Amino acid sequence: MKLSSREFDKAVRKAILRIPDELRQHLENIVISVQDRPSEALLEEVGLPMDNSLLGIYMGDSLMHRSVTSPPIYPDTIFIFQKPLESMCADMDELENQIAITVIHEIAHFLGMDEERLRELGYE
Repeated sequence: MKLSSREFDKAVRKAILRIPDELRQHLENIVISVQDRPSEALLEEVGLPMDNSLLGIYMGDSLMHRSVTSPPIYPDTIFIFQKPLESMCADMDELENQIAITVIHEIAHFLGMDEERLRELGYE
């Protein structure tokens, strides 16, 4: 698939509506930013190889690591990477579903879940 930025943004909005309310409510104070692909610096920062097809990432302090005495400096942000998502999806329905799964995965990181717990819940 290959979409314009506008078409992809529309797919992201539609995908977010697929997310159950009990999870979607956590997006209220989270910025969602669409980027073409992760930068080399970001992949290096999170310890992933350059050929990794990262679909999204949460950047911020999870709720488990926050305190009243040291609030976050930057807004919580979920980055969605358009090109890797497009390359793995055959049609719009599959794309919207994969975006929803990616955002749910990143919301889980915001809530403090680690990769092991996400695997247990079926969000690998």
